[in-house]
Amino acid sequence: MGWPSLKKRTLENITSIYNEVYKQPRMPQTKPIVSVVNVVASASVDQKMDLNEITKKFPETEYNPEQFPGLVFRLTKPKTATLIFRTGKMVCTGAKSEELAIAAVNTVVQKLRKAKIKIKKDAIISIQNIVSSISLGGKIHLEKSARTLPRSMYEPEQFPGLIHRMLDPKTVMLVFASGKLVCTGAKKETEVYRSVHNLHSLLEEKNLMIYD
Repeated sequence: MGWPSLKKRTLENITSIYNEVYKQPRMPQTKPIVSVVNVVASASVDQKMDLNEITKKFPETEYNPEQFPGLVFRLTKPKTATLIFRTGKMVCTGAKSEELAIAAVNTVVQKLRKAKIKIKKDAIISIQNIVSSISLGGKIHLEKSARTLPRSMYEPEQFPGLIHRMLDPKTVMLVFASGKLVCTGAKKETEVYRSVHNLHSLLEEKNLMIYD
């Protein structure tokens, strides 16, 4: 994928992610603090699903096939939304950990079975994306970072953060002058922590951090 198309795709949803993660102010920290804010999991029960039948038995679900082909099944515990498609595929969003995402999908399948909707196989679940917010406990020389960090993009007139693409683990880090980060693309929580450690170490190595 070329750099222009990569830049366009990356910037499309970047502002919404930032607003979701940092819509509430956070107090400065003295060391890196990592918080998982959203886990996206995909799943499949390997059979066709009658979404109209699910709607009849669960009237609180949302299903408007003229607007979107999936049915939205919301849970309050864990607080998640699971999209269910006729193919038997599902997408769960909103969980705050891998375990809660898996539990949410299994809970949805269990509720469907209790409602006499035949599901022969248990769901096969895989984590697709973990979005996390991080505070490094210090400010960052953002313009200098843009010149120093490899695989980085910084266009402050379009977005206030630097976008850094990490190769191992394969994640995208949004870096802000305040010392806040947003990590996306991880498929395991351990990858989030490795990404934070790698970037934080690099920033300190290159004297890009400012501590009070």
